[in-house]
Amino acid sequence: MLKELPPWFAEKRSAGCLMHISSLPSSFGIGNLGKSSYQFIDFLMESGFSFWQVCPVGPTGFGDSPYQVFSSSAGNPYFIDWEPLLENNLISNDELDALSKLPHEFVDYGNLYQSFFSIARLAHSRFHENRKNLEDIYGSYDLWRSQSSWLHSYASFQCLKKEYSNLPWWEWPQNHDLEKVDDVEYDFQIFLQYLFRGQWKQLRSYANSMGISLLGDLPIYPAPDSSEVWANPSLFQTDVINKGTFTNVAGVPPDYFNADGQFWGNPLYQWDVHRKDDFLWWRDRLSHQLELFDVVRIDHFRGFHDYWSIPDFTKDAKLGKWKNGPGMDFWEVIQKYFPDMPFLAEDLGLISDDVRQLRDLAGLPGMAVLQFAFDGDSENLYLPHNLKDSLVLYTGTHDNDTTNGWYKSASEEVKGNFRKYLNVSGDSPSWDLLRFAYRTVSPLVVIPVQDLLSLGSEARFNEPGIAEGNWKWRITKSQLEEQLNDYTVYLHGQAEITGRLPSLIA
Repeated sequence: MLKELPPWFAEKRSAGCLMHISSLPSSFGIGNLGKSSYQFIDFLMESGFSFWQVCPVGPTGFGDSPYQVFSSSAGNPYFIDWEPLLENNLISNDELDALSKLPHEFVDYGNLYQSFFSIARLAHSRFHENRKNLEDIYGSYDLWRSQSSWLHSYASFQCLKKEYSNLPWWEWPQNHDLEKVDDVEYDFQIFLQYLFRGQWKQLRSYANSMGISLLGDLPIYPAPDSSEVWANPSLFQTDVINKGTFTNVAGVPPDYFNADGQFWGNPLYQWDVHRKDDFLWWRDRLSHQLELFDVVRIDHFRGFHDYWSIPDFTKDAKLGKWKNGPGMDFWEVIQKYFPDMPFLAEDLGLISDDVRQLRDLAGLPGMAVLQFAFDGDSENLYLPHNLKDSLVLYTGTHDNDTTNGWYKSASEEVKGNFRKYLNVSGDSPSWDLLRFAYRTVSPLVVIPVQDLLSLGSEARFNEPGIAEGNWKWRITKSQLEEQLNDYTVYLHGQAEITGRLPSLIA
């Protein structure tokens, strides 16, 4: 039986746009929370959008994936806007020169890492002598240090990583302790998070004032090398005798698309331990996300019903087994503490009816992707005539090719199905799909920004299973300030005729 869907989703038809913060233009090597973020919000408002969806915004490590971060509660320091630090004499233009010389067309993570933190430490060294101006903008620094429950473990974790040459925590000396935490480095980590949260709070306030809600993304499992796991090993399937290595880890079994399955390596939960305190760690985790976002998409929702458990020593997904997740025990607690249920379930892939039933009982909307609809099967769940009004509809996600890239590489059969079903020539696939998506029953439709720009595979953000070249794509300054603005009137008209304008401007 379907539980009533949450009001953020069910009360009004709407549209959203997907673009990660890193993809925005800036003068410092990566998108940040500065001018371009506000310009993008203006574009969304003028175009009739209601949501801006981003990938996880935590601090990234090796591989640069926003889905493997050192903490899901912390913010990525790379996203800090340098302009307030320039204006308040914590840094100079000359000192930012190394960042200013980085490419504007893509993110060069290697050189960004080499330059960013030494420059940020310069700004930190001047902060305490002249912090009043920033405190007038972002609030009390001392209060920030004292009130965030996750901050101490995160800052300590980062200090110890630096002390131990950035090795993962399970390779640190077995007798490591917090006496190794350097006071200056600890305060530096606090400083970075103070700037990020202060700037994020301003951005979210501006977005909300413009009728734009922020839709975030939370992986169900934290990264193995994260402060969340390091500080709470008893909550995960770890071998505490053998230096805290993992006994069983996450992944997915072999299927039609991948004969070997997928070995993710993320630690699995000790769900029985979580039950003992009413899932307190998870409640805190969700609360921290809602300090950042209006709505949170929870990745790999299936893991709450059942999960693929792989013995860590094997590194072989084929040797895993299905285990039961916490099911409605978990979601009944979450419903009690978060009655508005500002969450979205990522339930793509091979999903059983039992998983869908859990999603329905939890009262969560799920997801559908239009690119998956045109295989020729009239019963395909993602075809518009089969869609349910309990699903958020995407033309594509961060893991998909752009719609134009997808169409170009699709088989002739899929292209023919696409043209026949939509009754179009196929000359402009991304706009064909947008118009059709807007006209479906889905209460919320989300469009990647690359599709608004009619970009091809060169603008793909991530290709799962491919280790190189991901997470780098950026929109150019002219695309943001000129090309997108050419579409505002048309997009506004499409939102209006399909009942998707936000209440602020409807």
